[in-house]
Amino acid sequence: MRFAHRTFTLLLASSLSFAGFMQPAQAAGIAAEAVAVDEGLALRPAADARALIDASLARADVQAGLQARGVDLDQARARVAALSDAEAQQLARTIDSAPAGASDLVGVLVFIFVLLLVTDILGLTKVFPFTRSVR
Repeated sequence: MRFAHRTFTLLLASSLSFAGFMQPAQAAGIAAEAVAVDEGLALRPAADARALIDASLARADVQAGLQARGVDLDQARARVAALSDAEAQQLARTIDSAPAGASDLVGVLVFIFVLLLVTDILGLTKVFPFTRSVR
C-alpha cells in the first residue's frame, strides 16, 4: 500500500511539474478555398478538366480497358463531351485522386497471413511450422 501511495505521489508531482510547460492552443478560421488548395481539391477550370479526361481517354491502357468491358471509344468520348462543367470537374478530381495501379489483393493476402498466424499461435490451426502453440 505504501509503495502504491509513493508511486502515485511521484506520478502526480511529475505531472504537475510539467503542467507549466504546456502552451495553449490557438484556433483561427480558415477559408474553404485554402483547405481545397492544400488538399489538392481546388476546382480547376472546366476546359482543363475536359483536357485531363481527354488525355486519359487517349492512353492505350485506358482504351484497352474500355474495349475489354465492351465500351466503344467514340461513345465514351461523346459521353465525356456531354458532361456538364461540374461533372467534368468531379471526374477530373476523381482521376487525380485515384491510386495508380492500386489493388486490394495485397491487403487481402496480408490479412489472411496475419489471421492464420494468430490462429496458429493460439493453437486453433497448424499451418505454419515456425510457430509454437500457446496450448
